[in-house]
Amino acid sequence: MSDIEIKTLETEIAALEKKLNEKKSRLQELKSKHISCPYSNVLTSEEIVRYSRQMIMPQICKSGQRNLKEGKILIVGAGGLGCPASLYLAAAGIGEIHILDYDEVELSNLHRQILHYETNIGLPKVQSVADKLKSLNSNIKIVPLHIHASSSITDLVQKNKYDVVLDCTDNAPTRYLLNDICVIYNIPLVSGSALQMEGQLTVYHYLNGPCYRCLFPKPPPAHTVTNCGDGGVLGSVCGVIGVLQALETIKILTQMDGVLSGRLLIFDGSETTFRNVKLRQRVATCEVCGDNPKIRAPVDYEQFCGSRAHDKVININILESEENVTVEQLKGVLDENNNVVIDVRSELEFDMCRLPNTVNFPYSRIRDNKSLDELEGFIKRAAEGNKKVYLLCRRGNDSQRATNYLRQNFSNSLVKFLNVKGGLHAYSKSIDPSFPVY
Repeated sequence: MSDIEIKTLETEIAALEKKLNEKKSRLQELKSKHISCPYSNVLTSEEIVRYSRQMIMPQICKSGQRNLKEGKILIVGAGGLGCPASLYLAAAGIGEIHILDYDEVELSNLHRQILHYETNIGLPKVQSVADKLKSLNSNIKIVPLHIHASSSITDLVQKNKYDVVLDCTDNAPTRYLLNDICVIYNIPLVSGSALQMEGQLTVYHYLNGPCYRCLFPKPPPAHTVTNCGDGGVLGSVCGVIGVLQALETIKILTQMDGVLSGRLLIFDGSETTFRNVKLRQRVATCEVCGDNPKIRAPVDYEQFCGSRAHDKVININILESEENVTVEQLKGVLDENNNVVIDVRSELEFDMCRLPNTVNFPYSRIRDNKSLDELEGFIKRAAEGNKKVYLLCRRGNDSQRATNYLRQNFSNSLVKFLNVKGGLHAYSKSIDPSFPVY
């Protein structure tokens, strides 16, 4: 690009910025003139124009828009569900939106968390979302809460007296936490989830409807629960569920009929189908919303569920120190080009990205005793060489399990099984930053 072209672009950008600033000034001028509107005792002239397309609907009208304007909601989770939900709720004119999330924006978020841009990487998610919502609708109040969703938020909920809470998270402890708090303080809970090509949505504790504990009095085993960080999710599936969470919230605030209470909406993105499943009614013996509740204050939900209240992976440590090698040592092993390095990630992940001179044998197949015979070729090759087999995975957890499993099942092979500590994440951090961390 020539200097003349650069200068021309700079001039055009400056002109656009000037025009944008003029429009912002004009908007503020209009707002200041119409704070007290002679044509409506509820809304300003600017608000009437802004929300006119929904206000002319009989389901909304002036009274519904007033309810939205006076509404105060809490969105827990500023990710794949929280972004589209908050976007449509801000656009609809919810008077006060509090957004709670403890995380920062990462590159891997951007395919589904549509309010975060490349320039926001490293910024707290709640701040990123708040900035976008304020630029969309300056009439409303946005409160970013950069904190963890733990029992400590009880005081926050009690103090603010929210009209609706949206659960836009993806872990069991937070689901139970929000459910119990909402029941204790009598707040409807709009709960959504998305994984791979499927999504689910329901409303808990609304007009004597069931709560989450009515359906799931005990949490599922922690190892059976998969989040999007491990199982994956299509961004547009998050968008569908997040937008529907916004819809249910608007229906609750405007007192529309048809709120998704006592029903579960199941969305199958692969077939583009929606199903409504009738849920059981409120359980009289429920420990939190029953006739004689036992839970009157939040408990330790991580202990209750046996899992963490976030999607960050906790590194395990089940091997002795001599059974591990560093990624620096792995680099030397790969350079020699005659060693056995087994990547135990799934075939899909191995196909996404891999280190040179590694072979794929998923941990799921290693655990299958019928597949042990297929490993004998690798072990025989190692026995004829340096008598070592190196196990590698994404973060160094499954490779530890595989190392332990193979050591027990091939104890007579004279081959030493070694885990690559920290896995591919450590390799990217210490050896080659260009290796994609996902």
